[in-house]
Amino acid sequence: MAKYTDAACRLCRRENDKLFLKGDRCYSNKCAMVRRKGAPGQNQGRRRKESEYGRQLRAKQKTKRFYGVLESQFRKTYDRAEKMPGITGENLLQLLERRMDNVVYRLGFAESRAQARQLVTHGHFDVNGARLDIASATLNEGDVITVRENSRKLLPFAELEASSMVPKWLEMNVDQLSGKVVSLPSREEVDLNVEETLIVELYSK
Repeated sequence: MAKYTDAACRLCRRENDKLFLKGDRCYSNKCAMVRRKGAPGQNQGRRRKESEYGRQLRAKQKTKRFYGVLESQFRKTYDRAEKMPGITGENLLQLLERRMDNVVYRLGFAESRAQARQLVTHGHFDVNGARLDIASATLNEGDVITVRENSRKLLPFAELEASSMVPKWLEMNVDQLSGKVVSLPSREEVDLNVEETLIVELYSK
């Protein structure tokens, strides 16, 4: 399976925005956006006039990097969103939010989406009582995510605390080490600085 293996902090600097790819480090003074401002590379000081295509491409790349999705999987998700009723851009964000790894991250079981993806693929979670180790699986309203019994003594589950960052479309039970998808996420509940309309414009060409 293909995956990005370069330095994660370079992605934040390239997008000129915190993508929160490194967990607690992103909130500290060690964050690359605090220590080294500007895009990575030899020509980081050059100013270029950004074209409309460039704005659309940056919006797509930024969204992909927020969720840790590569191009082929992102395009498949977009094609699904386009076939769904409603607004394509909002459908796209909803599908990305409902990914298993993102739900695990949003519930507070992991410090980053990358860590959540690793926990899922290592088989630490059940969904509706059955083991699910596919990070890209799409969860539905009413699905219950539970830490497997054999994994409960492992970090980060053993010292898990309630988080105030859990969005309203999810419900967290720290005592039971479980969470539930209580509703489908609306655009207002997706707190990411992305412009989904530019992505639709890019793929519509």
